[in-house]
Amino acid sequence: MAGYDSRRSKYRRPRRQVSWIGLLIGLALGIGGGLFYAWTVDTRVEFDTDPWQLKAADRAQYVAAIALSFSYDGNLNRAIQRLIELRPQNDPIQQVADVACDLATTGYASTSSGLRAIRSMMLFYQLQGRTGCADNLIAAPEAATPVVVIDVPTPTPLPPASKTPTPESATRATPTTPRVVIPTALPQSEYEVVGINTFCDDQNSGVIEVFVQDFSGEGVPGEAVRVRWDEGEDTFFTGLKPERGPGYADFQMEAGTAYIVEMPGRSDPTAQPLAATPCTTDGGEDAIISYRVFFRQV
Repeated sequence: MAGYDSRRSKYRRPRRQVSWIGLLIGLALGIGGGLFYAWTVDTRVEFDTDPWQLKAADRAQYVAAIALSFSYDGNLNRAIQRLIELRPQNDPIQQVADVACDLATTGYASTSSGLRAIRSMMLFYQLQGRTGCADNLIAAPEAATPVVVIDVPTPTPLPPASKTPTPESATRATPTTPRVVIPTALPQSEYEVVGINTFCDDQNSGVIEVFVQDFSGEGVPGEAVRVRWDEGEDTFFTGLKPERGPGYADFQMEAGTAYIVEMPGRSDPTAQPLAATPCTTDGGEDAIISYRVFFRQV
């Protein structure tokens, strides 16, 4: 009976319904697989981020883009409104001076595009009566040195000797007034179109996405991009959607219209018009074809 009771008590002992070790291993594998899928397989691009939600480095790029845009169109009200969207803790114009000071103390000022952005910020806040440490760190651009050019007259051959004396005035060259010429750079394209891709997306239909990059492929904020069509044109700027990158800008097309894209004064226009024609997505949805245009410094 004792042996019987022992065997009976063995089977009557409570069993654990859950293996905690297995649960933890499964949970870790699930989280790891989810992160791998979200970060590698099906990455998501963030849209509609408000400027004040950006990281500090992206906010600085946003301020640089605002100053570059102001240097192009001179629209002070628009620039101030964009700065207010950053929700600054102090004067928004002084914020530009502070950002210019921070960027001037880093390697950002070592590139031509970065130096131009800082100088645009300096011009912006100086016009509004503000100062910053960038005033002492960044030298003003040097003015072109005038070159004096003297037009040398073509010598006139002396007439053959004759018995009649030649008046002295006939052999004397007429004095020429010097001309002052300011040297200018030869016109050339600073950027070139290195790629145009198409895609069809019903959630992003009929859009021209522009990416402006420097020599190394980094985005350049504050660059003007112009689209032209038969009835008009529009100019917009990179860097005003920092969540898509500092060199990003976009334009909404109208169906049935063809567009030429260029960086005014800095690149040649696209060789072929970008036509807003119908397309069908992979899921069978109707949309308007979209384009990605890449400009890169040459």
